[in-house]
Amino acid sequence: MLASRDHLLATHEEFRKLAQEHTQYEQRLSSLTHKRYLTDDEKLEEVRLKKLKLRLKDQMEMIERQYREHVQRGQVA
Repeated sequence: MLASRDHLLATHEEFRKLAQEHTQYEQRLSSLTHKRYLTDDEKLEEVRLKKLKLRLKDQMEMIERQYREHVQRGQVA
């Protein structure tokens, strides 16, 4: 639900922080994928970044799910 994500970005400090980190990891991954060859260290970094990005996405989805549940119960304006 895009509206809840937008609302959380505007009002929820932790969600906003997670989203910013996710974007940073995505940008670094993008720069790595544009390289023709990766060093061993860059390959490790790529795997690490993918795992971190997935963890952040899971945390963001949990916050979004909790928000939607509260909205459905009429607990959030």
